[in-house]
Amino acid sequence: MNSQVGASIVVPSRGGALRLPVLLSALARQDSNDFEVIVVVDGDIDNSAGTLQRLAAEHPGMALRTIVFPKNRGRAAALNAGAAAASGRVLIRSDDDLEPSADYVRNHVAEHQGDPVGVIGLYRNVFPETAYARVYGRASDERFRSDALAINPNQQWRYWAGNVSVLREVHERLGGYDERYRAYGWEDVDYGYRLKQTGIPVRIQPSLTTAHHVAATTTGIRATRALHSGAAREIFVAKHGSEPLTAVPHSPGLWSALVAAASMITNERTIKVGGSAIDAAAAILPRPLAEKLVALAVESAGRAGVVHPQRARTHF
Repeated sequence: MNSQVGASIVVPSRGGALRLPVLLSALARQDSNDFEVIVVVDGDIDNSAGTLQRLAAEHPGMALRTIVFPKNRGRAAALNAGAAAASGRVLIRSDDDLEPSADYVRNHVAEHQGDPVGVIGLYRNVFPETAYARVYGRASDERFRSDALAINPNQQWRYWAGNVSVLREVHERLGGYDERYRAYGWEDVDYGYRLKQTGIPVRIQPSLTTAHHVAATTTGIRATRALHSGAAREIFVAKHGSEPLTAVPHSPGLWSALVAAASMITNERTIKVGGSAIDAAAAILPRPLAEKLVALAVESAGRAGVVHPQRARTHF
């Protein structure tokens, strides 16, 4: 083990053969070379391993290692395997669809010169030109960042996600990510909450906001992820209770009733069909109405995941 490496970037990846070249090209342009990259392929469904071999040859100066799971084990397991293989003082978690700026590694490492802290960099989502992006995605992305920066500092742990860092010793003390989270999301929120519970400050660092080539480019994809996120939320509640989430905004009234009604028939099949129909209609409907239809699809899917977690079947 090379204990002198400043940082280990752990990248969980599933179906990332088209995304990884962008990420690794950006990491090859860093203004620091005191880091290694560990990509964990969570079941190779698109020859990501072959892509990584090619990328290693294209970037010979970058310390790149690959771990390939024979089958899908989930993002939490991939993150833990990458951390176990890491030698860096700082662990940086990077999703495989980021495009970091040249100071990304240096700025993450600089946040860990004092007492232990959990550091969050937000996303700046990059969308292709789709109906979903025009009527909902870009505006939702702006609201997300605005809300994150305005939230009480004691609640910033909620935004722990795919652009974060901790000292490796802190990760080991925490016991890593909880591998019971197999649906989309919440292994990260759980991790952020456990950091907070151990007394380690968790803070958002705006300068670490990073370009993110978002996967949710249609209403159907975004709603499917909301369904899975709703299902995974129940693991968090079973572990920690609902009290940590009581500050999550809730909209009472007619809209809530409409979301609840729509969630009764929402599953992966209806999301696929309905999402396609909404995206087609968004081209001709007034933008406010199209935005409401997308919001209804996303929010009802999230509620369906909470109430009927067995409806979340796709592997991420």
